[in-house]
Amino acid sequence: MRYILFYILLLGFVLGATAQQKANYKLAEKFNKRAMTGVSEMSMAIHPEFIHKSDRFWYSFTTEEGKKYYLVDPAKKDKKPLFDHERLFAQLSKETRKAYNPKDFSLQDIEFAQDEKSFTFEFDEAKYRYTFKTASVEKIDTIKPWSGYASWMKYSPDSCYILYARNHNLYVMGNKAKGKDTTAIQLTFDAEKDYTFAKEFADSDTEVETIASWMKDSKKVYAVREDARKVEELFLIDHLAKPRPKLKTYRYDMPGDKEISQSQFLIIDIETRKITEIDIDRWPDQYVDVLYTDKKAEKIYFERVNRAFNEKEICVIDAKTGKVKVLIHEVDKPFLDFKMASVSFLNDGQDILFRSNRTGWGHYYLYDGEGNLKNTVTAGDWTAGPIAEIDTVGRTIYFYALGKDKHIDPYYYTLCKADLDKPDRVVQLTFDNATHMVDWSKTFNYFVDTYQRVDMEPHFVVRNKKGKIIIDLGKADISRVKEMGWKAPERFKVKAADGITDLYGVMWKPFDFDSTKHYPIISSVYPGPFYEYVPTQFAVIHDRNTQLAQLGFIVIAVGHRGGTPMRGKYYNTYGAGNLRDYPLADDKYAIEQLADRYPFIDATKVGIYGHSGGGFMSTAAICTYPDFYKAAVAAAGNHDNRIYNKWFTETHNGVTEEKKAIKDSVNGDREEHIFKFQVRTNQELAKNYKGGLLLVTGDMDDNVHPAHTLRMADALIKAGKNFDMIVLPGQDHGFSGDAELFYERKLWFHFAKYLLKDTSGDYFSGIEEYKN
Repeated sequence: MRYILFYILLLGFVLGATAQQKANYKLAEKFNKRAMTGVSEMSMAIHPEFIHKSDRFWYSFTTEEGKKYYLVDPAKKDKKPLFDHERLFAQLSKETRKAYNPKDFSLQDIEFAQDEKSFTFEFDEAKYRYTFKTASVEKIDTIKPWSGYASWMKYSPDSCYILYARNHNLYVMGNKAKGKDTTAIQLTFDAEKDYTFAKEFADSDTEVETIASWMKDSKKVYAVREDARKVEELFLIDHLAKPRPKLKTYRYDMPGDKEISQSQFLIIDIETRKITEIDIDRWPDQYVDVLYTDKKAEKIYFERVNRAFNEKEICVIDAKTGKVKVLIHEVDKPFLDFKMASVSFLNDGQDILFRSNRTGWGHYYLYDGEGNLKNTVTAGDWTAGPIAEIDTVGRTIYFYALGKDKHIDPYYYTLCKADLDKPDRVVQLTFDNATHMVDWSKTFNYFVDTYQRVDMEPHFVVRNKKGKIIIDLGKADISRVKEMGWKAPERFKVKAADGITDLYGVMWKPFDFDSTKHYPIISSVYPGPFYEYVPTQFAVIHDRNTQLAQLGFIVIAVGHRGGTPMRGKYYNTYGAGNLRDYPLADDKYAIEQLADRYPFIDATKVGIYGHSGGGFMSTAAICTYPDFYKAAVAAAGNHDNRIYNKWFTETHNGVTEEKKAIKDSVNGDREEHIFKFQVRTNQELAKNYKGGLLLVTGDMDDNVHPAHTLRMADALIKAGKNFDMIVLPGQDHGFSGDAELFYERKLWFHFAKYLLKDTSGDYFSGIEEYKN
């Protein structure tokens, strides 16, 4: 009897342990995006609409009490309803003879009268006026169906003419509403596919939007036309096309290619139809982008960058003579920071505010219109981030600083201001350990501040120009998700593999978390190097990470050296020349530290997944550390960067330029530029792989071609490895619809199988059979 009791207890223990390993699909399903529709309608942001040029503003906001409109006067520290909601809708119902829910509505095109005694709005196909003194609503017009021109028409600044493309060429016609002749006039005649004025390269014999833009005098237009006719083609097969599968052909610049897209700069006089080609050449295979045109239509400012993407110039074109002058020359190796690059033209080009990494940290510098350095606006061992607003009258810029305040997470946007005319005169305006986004009034006396973290819902306040809170507008309503059992993720800090550099991340736990249990851990990754896939702002559902955690996992996203320019040049360029391997050691070491810190993390059961660059990184990780990572899901991964986007791969992995003298008695001697490129691929790691990988791709991905995934699969097959692969029909780089749901559930089943030993997903006849 004693032995029977022992076996019964042992069996109960085994069954109990087995039960703990089951994936909690129902909890994950409870927090899917569809189930959270009602919650997602709650306002997570305020969009203040300032009234004319005053400090006063109105905004709408939705909570569980419904949608309401408010009027705010910061000078009086006053916030009140814009109108009596029930009374207004009673009047609207009387007018239309329809019933409305005063808690669920939306007023369109609210416009205040100049005296601010009333405002007009559109509702239910009619236009109304609301008068504050009487709280009355009167119908003033019926909204007529829009009879204007289509979105492909680009109106001149004076609205007299319309610019567009057809059959790749450029056309202009008059605006009938302005009494102009609507006869179409063809301006160019040499365009064709892959050498087009159309915004899209595809053939079209109908009117389409053009790449050309108007100058401010409404007399001239300019265009940077790309010549891709010599670029080699790539191919995809649309297997779902009817009645037969259809071939898709497109041009695609690859790293190391000799023939790539070339830029041509044209200025066209509408009246004379004269076309002037501007000589903008500085480097072979350069990148060109127009930045600004002046009010007199005399100057066009543009940027050109060399192919290695480590040298650039800010230039100005004299629109009358066609001459080009270099204003700012910048060298930044190994590559330029494009993510946070910023050039602002103040006072119509008299001043140029230019952001540079020349000291190893991103900062702002003020130049005059001739390209002479006037002032170092910001400086220090911190990053001056995006500009929030520029007060040209007060000669002040308002921007977000990163890492300036050592008491604040270096990824959080901290609002600061700086004097344009005085060196390094920076004043911090917000001090919360949270990330801020602001909207300034036209007078720059007040700003509306939204501050938040992943573990703190958005808060909304009005501050004066010194940063002091004047009015508390409230916070986002998340009461319902809390009732559902939702819990916020946690921000954490660990060290990089060098043992010195701080790395920051976010951890998601199951909402039924039990600290006495042991949970597998999954790393959600994206390698950058221009962006780290680590949230700093609040969200009820953080993509797939929130749901994945509910299955019974600890899910993390953590930054790594080389991942972002927000931490300075050294951090950002750590991975230069090593696109495949640079983030791997940091991810592994971060997980090891967390496992040592938290006993509920099981470091023997580690997964990793990601999309695009994250798919590339996930595959590299499980092949580089096959005894550490036990499962990986790689979606749309660029496993072979030899066939990926030229700009991205050459910029971040490096390209070398060689010059070769060519003797040619017929066409003349010349110098040929040869660009050489090498990069490590995931295929090279296939021999190390030991199991647990799921490869996924869409068969119509024209960004990361399916060949990336198929080449990786081929390498694994040749190495005699066992893996899984899914090809999603009709899907491009971003999965959607039923295919996205299918992929997401297969992601769940894969990690449940390899990390929880729950193989039930393999036997589901339906992708959501777990609901039954």
